[in-house]
Amino acid sequence: MQCVADDTLCPMARFPYLDVDDLAPEDQRLLDPPLNIFRVLAYCPEGARAFGRLGIWIRFKTKLDPRLRQMAILRVGAVTRTDYEYSHHIELGRQFGLSDDDIRAVAAGPEDESLTEVERLVLTAADEMTNGVGIGAETFKALQGHLDDGMMVELTMTLSYYNGVVRILNSLDIDVEPEYERYLEEFPLP
Repeated sequence: MQCVADDTLCPMARFPYLDVDDLAPEDQRLLDPPLNIFRVLAYCPEGARAFGRLGIWIRFKTKLDPRLRQMAILRVGAVTRTDYEYSHHIELGRQFGLSDDDIRAVAAGPEDESLTEVERLVLTAADEMTNGVGIGAETFKALQGHLDDGMMVELTMTLSYYNGVVRILNSLDIDVEPEYERYLEEFPLP
């Protein structure tokens, strides 16, 4: 794999973003779409493929309500103040049914009065896992009144995965693409 020219190194990135031409033919699909996170993960093609498979499963194959899933993911981005995660999941959240008011409520946190009980619990679980090492016992038990055992595991896996994602984004200083910056202006982090 050849590295890209230094002029493609973004200001915050730890190393140059890869382009399709930088990859072996069998790895070029890793940059579809050519998001900055994929342009860095492609330095490790097998890892990028494994990372992507779990992300696709979470996004399209879990039984967890897509709105709740996106609220949980968006909350991880808000709590960690990870612009990349937060901006991308504003767009994805809208695709999966989040309204602008939902997005503002997620950013505000579990105490927002517009949230339903299960939404409050999902955001609380996101806060607990993001700020600690897991979902607290009281929150877990309360969520079990709304989600079956499989969905509880899916929520836990989703929160774990996206807490990993924000750590990758922050450790590798991956920049928000210009087309996503508008979300940060529209929905500023508190």
